[in-house]
This record gives sequence, structure tokens and C-alpha cells, in this order.
Amino acid sequence: MALGLELRRALDLGRRGGPLILILELVGTLAFAASGAMTALKKGMDLFGVCILGLTTAVGGGVIRDVILGATPPATFQSPIYAVVALITSAVLFWPRLRQLFMWDPALYDLAMLVMDSAGLGIFTVMGIRIAYAQVDRPGWFLLVFVGVVTGVGGGVLRDVLAGDTPYIFVKHIYACASLAGALVCTALWRPAGELPAMLAGAGTVLAIRFLSAHFHWNLPHADD
Repeated sequence: MALGLELRRALDLGRRGGPLILILELVGTLAFAASGAMTALKKGMDLFGVCILGLTTAVGGGVIRDVILGATPPATFQSPIYAVVALITSAVLFWPRLRQLFMWDPALYDLAMLVMDSAGLGIFTVMGIRIAYAQVDRPGWFLLVFVGVVTGVGGGVLRDVLAGDTPYIFVKHIYACASLAGALVCTALWRPAGELPAMLAGAGTVLAIRFLSAHFHWNLPHADD
């Protein structure tokens, strides 16, 4: 009953896109929570650490976005459904059978991280742009793109910092650049194509770049090259 009320509240809390937008947000939340939880599992954290890292990855970018836009308290604290989904996802992944499955096979772990992280990155990048349109009157393209990228990569940066790693966006498979490209595509198509086509095109761009960069081992030049 309480979860159903939260779902309805999430639909009404500044989210005028209906059930499809809510589904995309929940899928992105689940994907990022899974990537955070799997990072914590690889680090050998306990259940509390797994849940906190999953939660931080899932909602961190949105909190940073809302602070930048002056939308306080952030949406995460107004509608806890996203935090609940993140915590449940993290706790499920802590289940011994799933934990052993991912930790036993490094290739499966890397593939799962790629898929989950890319899905979350694409969805949250375009969701950040959508929220900026809703919160700001006549937002400029720079604000839209900046907020989109921050929403997409913010949770992952917090995850890596808490896990004691160099943030993923600086070292792995054109991560932030994929978010930037998706944000530019979404912003460019927003007015001529409409909200939903622009969001799908932007998220698709992020996914395509991430998968191609992983497959072909594309990377920006490193300092030691």
C-alpha cells in the first residue's frame, strides 16, 4: 500500500510525462543501484556498505542536479520510491547465490557492469535534461547539456570515490564523452522532434557509444601514452 502511494506521488511530483517516464526513471535507478552494489561486492563490503553504495550511485546524480537547479529538497527526499528501489536492488544482489555468480566469473561481472552502467548513464543523462526543462524557464543549451551530464555521471563519481577508486569517467571507455554526446543529441532534437523522441535518441546515443567503445577498446589518450 505504501509503495503504491509512493508510485502515485512520483508520477505527480513534477513528472508530467506519465507512466513511461516513471518506468524509465525506475529502470535507470535499478541499473545504477546494481552497478554500485556490484562495485561494493567486488570490494568485499558488508550488507550496509553494499546498500549505501547502491543508493549513492542511484540517486547521487539527481541530488547534485537538483542542487544546481535550486530544487530543494531534492526529489529523492520528496519521493523515496527511488531510494527504496535502489536499496531493494542492492539487498537482492547481496544474496549469496547472486553474489557468487557475479564474483566467480570476471567476464560476467564486467559485462553486467557495462550494461547496467551504460543503461543508467543514458537514462539519467536525458532525465536530467527533462528536469532542467521543467524547472527552468527557457533554459539555455549549455545549462541543459551540463545538467544532463552531471545527472548521468554524478552518481558514478560518488560511487567510485566512496569505493576508493579513480572515478570511472576519467579512465574507462569514453564514459563522460558518451553522456556528453547523448546530452547534445537530446538537446538538439528536443524542440524539432519532441520530448520522448529526443530522450530516446539521446539515451540510445549514450548506449551505442558505450557499447562500441567497450567492444573496440576506444579510449581518449591517457597521460602515460
